[in-house]
Amino acid sequence: MDTVTLSKSQARKIILQAAGLAQNDQFGTGPEAVYNVIDHLGFIQIDTNYVVERAHHHTIAARVADYEPEWLYELQADGRIYEFFMSDTGFMPMNNFRFSLPVKESFRLNRKPINKAEANLMDQVLDRIGREGPLMVTDFENDRVEASSGWWDWRPAKMALERLYLDGRLMITRLKNFKKLYDLPENLIPEDVDTTMPTPEEFARHIIRRTLKSLGVAYVKEMTWRARFVKNNFIKTELAKLIAEGEVCTVLIDGLKTAPLYMLTREINKEITLSGDAVILSPFDVLNVFRHRLRDFFDFDYQIECFVPQPKRKYGYFSLPILVGDTFVARMDSKADRKQKTLIVHNLHFEPVKLSKPQLGKIIDALKRFVKFNQCQGIIVNKSNNEAYLKTIADALC
Repeated sequence: MDTVTLSKSQARKIILQAAGLAQNDQFGTGPEAVYNVIDHLGFIQIDTNYVVERAHHHTIAARVADYEPEWLYELQADGRIYEFFMSDTGFMPMNNFRFSLPVKESFRLNRKPINKAEANLMDQVLDRIGREGPLMVTDFENDRVEASSGWWDWRPAKMALERLYLDGRLMITRLKNFKKLYDLPENLIPEDVDTTMPTPEEFARHIIRRTLKSLGVAYVKEMTWRARFVKNNFIKTELAKLIAEGEVCTVLIDGLKTAPLYMLTREINKEITLSGDAVILSPFDVLNVFRHRLRDFFDFDYQIECFVPQPKRKYGYFSLPILVGDTFVARMDSKADRKQKTLIVHNLHFEPVKLSKPQLGKIIDALKRFVKFNQCQGIIVNKSNNEAYLKTIADALC
């Protein structure tokens, strides 16, 4: 089958199933479910923003109801997942480790030339970690010659650590306080993990399959984004071959004119039922990171506004999309006040969608879960564009 035609509703179901959001606990429960989520999606994005619980924990908790953050660190300690900067910084299954090697090679070959002093410092850093074991940035002296002039004005030791990390001579683990710990790969990669360099064709096919598995229906630009640091990648060439081999098919969406779309042929005709429950999502969730996809498939125009100048923000600094079934119904700008153990919702903005009482009940349940997930005990909603919905929610949360 070369081409399949889908309604927008069918496409949404396929996308939500691929994202692991079609059903509650689609990947099970407990610690193993956390690994199942990462293994299926292939990539869980990490972000430093701590207004609410960090993105990687949030993404997993949206799919694993009984999630405990400690489980993620246990998987890391057991060598089942690793962190690297592929298209963005994220956690990936260790069984995919070899496919990070072309990216590391690209960083090494294409970065700005390193002078002798910088190369010597990198050798010294490697030598010290080899002798002393894993170290943090703070374990190195402040070797800055001049005062810092901004956020990215790293001191030389920090720059050396990051270069060694990007070219693969060091790896990172995270402490529970989110601090980075730099270590040698041989101390972190299990002996049975394949560390051979994939061919360009293997790398391209891995990226295509991983992208389609996690997105369900995808454009070429999302595949090439996943391989954006590997110059002259073979994504388009191998995609054409996979279509010819029948593993991938092209997709048309009724009533939607877009660039060509693709999906895995094996996913055609799968029966997909949506739970209809509400879920509060991270801005860095796999479902949300490509803004054009939300517009095309969900008629939802979303942008994380922490990167937007304050006067131009419409919904708030860190608004979180709220999904009910296959429809984005609201966005919530919130902050966890950890001292007061209160989730403060600055703005709960509803989309122009009529919500039933059962649907509002689902949103209330999701809010309760989100309060608990952020280790809060109460919630305050300061503002909403729908007073009737807000009253129903506030009465239920009192």
